[in-house]
Amino acid sequence: METATQHHVEVLTRLKTNLESCILGKSAEIELLVTAMLAGGHVLLEDVPGTGKTVLIKALARSIDGQFRRIQCNPDLLPSDITGVSIYHPKEEKFLFRSGPIMTNILLVDEINRATTKTQSALLEAMEEQHITVDGDIHELPSPFLMLATQNPIDFEGTYILPEAQLDRFMIKLSLGYPSEAAEKQMIVSQSKSHPMEALHAVMDTSEVLEAQEQARKVHMDDAVVEYLVNITRKTREHQAVFLGASPRATLSLVLASKAFAFLKGRDYVIPDDIKYLAPYVLGHRMILHSEARMDGATVTSVLGAIFEQVRVPVRLEK
Repeated sequence: METATQHHVEVLTRLKTNLESCILGKSAEIELLVTAMLAGGHVLLEDVPGTGKTVLIKALARSIDGQFRRIQCNPDLLPSDITGVSIYHPKEEKFLFRSGPIMTNILLVDEINRATTKTQSALLEAMEEQHITVDGDIHELPSPFLMLATQNPIDFEGTYILPEAQLDRFMIKLSLGYPSEAAEKQMIVSQSKSHPMEALHAVMDTSEVLEAQEQARKVHMDDAVVEYLVNITRKTREHQAVFLGASPRATLSLVLASKAFAFLKGRDYVIPDDIKYLAPYVLGHRMILHSEARMDGATVTSVLGAIFEQVRVPVRLEK
């Protein structure tokens, strides 16, 4: 790999180490989060309260020296509370735009499924097009822009189901889960006097994030690997247990995530194992199974496992 690329890989490795000092025992999940950032995608973290979701997102913002804003969702939250509003200024005799919390590099949307569907929909334009429209005027978002949303399981009281269109705009969905016994003991020791966040310093800046994203997009994907990836996403639409399969947007998300993951691993090419590893995180939340299939015990994980067995893996690649 080129020297510039090696530099970015080393910086990203320090970033992962930085985050692991705050959230113990979750290196795989942290790697997925960094992969999404590198691919320019948004992340949905679904978990019970208290597992460290908010701390992880704050640590990421501090580690890249980016602007950080937080939205605490509740049923009273309005779309204008997110995007901002135009206010008439008497002296200047015109409307001035007062930006909302969405104008930031790292946006934490906490408990997104406690907001109404109308408010959730206000985020769709920003997630897809990197800008917002207020009173007919388009306002570009800062770059990079990464939205990290947390949600409680949908059977919790006061939660709403996220619309399929919004779920499709999250590149990766993951869960931190409870820490292991050893990690929980270590957490008690490490936080007995102070929180690790207090000693956290930036290991890169937003300009380096943009440069790393550009390098990641240049990662090579062989035609045979592209065919393998497309066959997997198309099979999700054809499987008899699936009511709604992965969209073309999901295909593109899997391409970008696979390139970013390969880059993070220090490679300048994608291998089939990258796709197979990432597919459950990128495609899983976009798939809806038939109710009959769920009653018969089918899960998204089992369906994807069956699809992996059906799709032929390319065994010889030419770079």
